[in-house]
Amino acid sequence: MNDIIKSIEAGQMKETVPEFNVGDTVKVYAKIKEGNRERIQIFEGTVLKRQGGSNRETFTVRKNSNGVGVEKTWPLHSPFVEKIEVVRRGKVRRAKLFYLRDRIGKAAKVKEVVK
Repeated sequence: MNDIIKSIEAGQMKETVPEFNVGDTVKVYAKIKEGNRERIQIFEGTVLKRQGGSNRETFTVRKNSNGVGVEKTWPLHSPFVEKIEVVRRGKVRRAKLFYLRDRIGKAAKVKEVVK
């Protein structure tokens, strides 16, 4: 039974997933369906968390839109996520950045990794 589930999950996974971590600023190109049309909408923000594994893995991105914090959670291997583009690498020491919800302005920024 377990092998059957693993084979089904393996078929649902994407071949290429970009390398990104918590604290990175990413652009998520998501497919939006409006009536009978389909378009791509870009959501740019900081990755707050990644959780799960295999084809069930999800990630949460937070952005500030007109003074209001907006968070969205996507399945990593979803067909509605067209692509994920890493804009900046962040330097963080935690796996979950929930403390950013309470911060405003410059305090809500994550330091960038200098290479």
